[in-house]
Amino acid sequence: MTIHQIVNSIFNSCSYVLTQDKRSWLVDCGDVDQILPLIDGKLQGVLLTHAHFDHIYGLNNLESLFPGVPVYTVMAGLNGLMSDKLNFSRYYGEPFIFDSPDNVKLVNDGDSISLFDGVEIKAVATPGHSPGCVTWLTSNAIFTGDSYIPGVKTVANLPHSDKDLALKNEALIRQMVENRSIYPGHAASNEI
Repeated sequence: MTIHQIVNSIFNSCSYVLTQDKRSWLVDCGDVDQILPLIDGKLQGVLLTHAHFDHIYGLNNLESLFPGVPVYTVMAGLNGLMSDKLNFSRYYGEPFIFDSPDNVKLVNDGDSISLFDGVEIKAVATPGHSPGCVTWLTSNAIFTGDSYIPGVKTVANLPHSDKDLALKNEALIRQMVENRSIYPGHAASNEI
């Protein structure tokens, strides 16, 4: 599996394109114009780390280009996709509501999805930064969203954040890292 990082224009949030055997998956969806050239073959789905605006704002554009592509998240993530207040987009001056709620596939803590032949990804609920935070785990990669950004304190002072859960789940993620490469929700300043 090859992993490509895209540093998006809003808050340096990151999207990741995962490719293998002419199939692609996307983790979070920002600047679609940067994502498209990296998609190899068929786009299988989108895995959301959480539904804050800076991680979802490209979804409607992506869905218009790939009708019916499934978007995987937890129930709290679906709630965020459907509310410009919960996803904070109304405060950025660009209200966002996901146009294709029927394409959302709900996952639970511990669910696994087959990405490619021999590559599974596991959803681990890691709320705290947001109630809908999910960390996605493969045998050699971990996509942490905003639940864990190395060298950065987890933001837990937003509406609906939970500081205690954020600290607990950051510790859990640190345990899960082991020998995996970390792909966080925002680029460090030395990556830009």
